[in-house]
Amino acid sequence: MIVNALARIPFWQKVLAGFMFGALAGVFLGETAAIFKPLGDLFIAAIKMLVAPLVLCAIVVSITSLGSQTNLKRLSFKTLGMFMLTGTAASFIGLAVGSSIDMGGSLELASSEIRERNIPGFGQVLLDMIPVNPFASLAEGKVLQIIVFAALVGMAINTVGEKAQPLKKMFEAGAEVMFQLTRMVLKLTPIGVFGLMAWVVGEYGLSTLLPLGKFIIAIYIAALIHIIFVYGGLVKFAASLSPVQFFRKALPAQIVAFSTASSFGTLPASTRCTESMGVSERYSAFVLPLGATMNMDGCGGIYPAIAAIFIAQIYGIPLDMMDYLLIAVTATVASVGTAGVPGSAMVMLTVTLGVVGLPLEGIAFIAAIDRVIDMIRTATNVTGDMMTAVVVGKSEGQLDETQFYANESAEDGTQISK
Repeated sequence: MIVNALARIPFWQKVLAGFMFGALAGVFLGETAAIFKPLGDLFIAAIKMLVAPLVLCAIVVSITSLGSQTNLKRLSFKTLGMFMLTGTAASFIGLAVGSSIDMGGSLELASSEIRERNIPGFGQVLLDMIPVNPFASLAEGKVLQIIVFAALVGMAINTVGEKAQPLKKMFEAGAEVMFQLTRMVLKLTPIGVFGLMAWVVGEYGLSTLLPLGKFIIAIYIAALIHIIFVYGGLVKFAASLSPVQFFRKALPAQIVAFSTASSFGTLPASTRCTESMGVSERYSAFVLPLGATMNMDGCGGIYPAIAAIFIAQIYGIPLDMMDYLLIAVTATVASVGTAGVPGSAMVMLTVTLGVVGLPLEGIAFIAAIDRVIDMIRTATNVTGDMMTAVVVGKSEGQLDETQFYANESAEDGTQISK
């Protein structure tokens, strides 16, 4: 009976409960609360276990599935190009906002991991992206090398065609297994958050929780800048359409996305919105599910960038321009490859932190307030999907401009031309 009752509690509430009970344990037990730290260490180790095989399988499958859309090949690459463009912009906006706000304040935690400061030149960074030994890269968790190798394997499978189908199916099966394993590991999140928060609050006091407000504000500011200026700008200048009309018709789906925090759950609303904008049903049915799986500007661009800076600030770790570049590149590419993964935001953050060498235990802070952040992240993602449908649809003749500027009657749903 108790087990069934616990199973019905939403996951985010369990994580929040772990955060609160961990903080209380830290307050009452003080330094003795360090006995719970192994629970957090177990969770972090399990997350690390997932990253290399998950990124490999997910990115190979993403590229091979895109290549299978032979009848929509040009449309597929235009759509993916738009995802990459806005994802890169989201990363840089996240970096700009995160670095301009002192989210950590005077707080400075001690990390259990020692970060080696070895600053290579730009040419060396490009060279280091090529895996001399892919198996060694997988064993050592070198994420950028894994991403490059996976992308090359995916493109090679598409080029070879029929003969490579067994390998393609193997990666698809591997991806499904890793997705399931990820679901299993993420169930440990409330326990891991409890253990890490009990230790942190017991060691440093309740003052460790104060920076969270600034972190949330930074995420919302960056998301709104991205939605208004990047999405609105592309609608205005790339499609020569009215951003005001776009946002007016996109608002119902944005509200659903914000309240449900689910891109897939918002698909019916976003489909209706794009149809009211004049996007053809054929293209809408293609781009919106693809966007819900691969286009994650909020989760994969803005969130990892600001979270990485936040964690660097609270641990007193300085970041340089090369670190910022690695964050932007990793967040953008990983967002396209791993966005279909359950708990993808946490997975992408783990990937980003690993590349830059930041302590993964900082995830405990982020996970505790994930629901509040996830609302604006999802609204950003869904808006990006609808923007892509409009901009790419206009360039490919898949958008009726008269319909775009038509207004719906509130009473009967009919269209009234402007």
